[in-house]
Amino acid sequence: MERQIKKVLILGSGALKIGEAGEFDYSGSQALKALREEGIKTVLINPNIATVQTSEHIADKIYFLPVTPYFVEEVIKKEKPDGLLLSFGGQTALNCGIALYKGGILEKYNLKVLGTPVQAIIDTEDREIFVGKLGEINVRTPRSIACTTIKEAVVAAGELGYPIIIRAAYTLGGQGSGFCTTNQELETLASKAFSYSNQILVEESLKGWKEVEYEVVRDCYDNCITVCNMENFDPLGIHTGESIVVAPSQTLTNAEYHKLRRIAIEIVRHVGIVGECNVQYALDPFSEDYRVIEVNARLSRSSALASKATGYPLALVAARLSLGYGLHEIRNEITKETSAFFEPALDYVVCKLPRWDLNKFTGVNREIGSSMKSVGEVMSIGRTFEEAIQKGLRMIGLGMHGFIGNKEVEFEDVTYELNHPTDIRIFAIAKAFNEGWSIEQIYEQTKIDLWFLYRLKNIFDYGEEISTFNNFQELPD
Repeated sequence: MERQIKKVLILGSGALKIGEAGEFDYSGSQALKALREEGIKTVLINPNIATVQTSEHIADKIYFLPVTPYFVEEVIKKEKPDGLLLSFGGQTALNCGIALYKGGILEKYNLKVLGTPVQAIIDTEDREIFVGKLGEINVRTPRSIACTTIKEAVVAAGELGYPIIIRAAYTLGGQGSGFCTTNQELETLASKAFSYSNQILVEESLKGWKEVEYEVVRDCYDNCITVCNMENFDPLGIHTGESIVVAPSQTLTNAEYHKLRRIAIEIVRHVGIVGECNVQYALDPFSEDYRVIEVNARLSRSSALASKATGYPLALVAARLSLGYGLHEIRNEITKETSAFFEPALDYVVCKLPRWDLNKFTGVNREIGSSMKSVGEVMSIGRTFEEAIQKGLRMIGLGMHGFIGNKEVEFEDVTYELNHPTDIRIFAIAKAFNEGWSIEQIYEQTKIDLWFLYRLKNIFDYGEEISTFNNFQELPD
């Protein structure tokens, strides 16, 4: 452990925005709890009073100030902390930490960044450096070109060929991202993306591939474990925060699972992460071909889901790892029996369903895509996918009875609804089954993996069977 660390400054979660689900408040609160248990004084900067981490007795001292380099430097000057934690406040904290590092502020006050080094954060956030870094260990990434002007983006699209996807660097929730098929669409979207970041990545489109994530933990002794892997119900093209997510993955072969796990660990070791990291893949549904599309060197929405799904306290463990502990030295707070070096094994299925409030906005486009519109999420647990998805759909707060039996949901054109994903597309699938569509026909329109469609068909078939009975007494045991 870092024995000389007596006081730590944590950059907090900041304002809640569309594109977040309270995950940074969760991770920051857990980190503050871990530091308090270690007897370390904590100073928190967070302008949002409506959070758990700004409650009484969580941090020793709280500054309700914007998480910007100017205000953070003023707090550093006054409090003189020994260490700084960046990875528990989301994208805002990371961007602020990078600015402090590049501006020489950290060096000026001899302030040590705990856990993942700032250079490792830059390596994962700067899209051009990220591609080069993974290329050093022969890890595949989408063909891409980093651009700083719209003119460069148009030239890059010409080299790669349409369709392409635009991603903005240093952003959260897929802000400024989207798919383009023409120069006109590209110029419009690039203009929007540059309002979020001064660098964008023009990237080959992998729309229709599976999207899979791994949560990896590494300590300063180079020990690594994967805590959980997750799979999106929707194919690539819909942001993870907009998609139903299933943990553990259900459609990967054993070879695919272990191949992606091995690559995730190689990436985390090569980049030099200390703490928790999220690795996102695109996986070709017809081969073992893959691309690494993102590496988050911070606690994320997926980290919060993985913690709750597995019972592995990721944020608590990551905070202690940042102090120099090894995985073998940390006790799992949940099991009270095992160390943090044990990988969780799940004998149940977890579903995460996004929650949208699009009805509150007049004239808003209901279609979902590569940038987030959801404002929260629900997690459900079941012995089977069918049980978990039914629970989640009932809990989401839309007044639904589950996958089927929602007579108030009407669709004028089912084909269009399946082709153009919205916040209620899953109910369009139920409508398609009701109209006699086959699983293969629905797959052609949605590219949702056949495994998931067969499970949804099971629910539909059970509903049809139950509807043949007139009362509960007639139901078989």
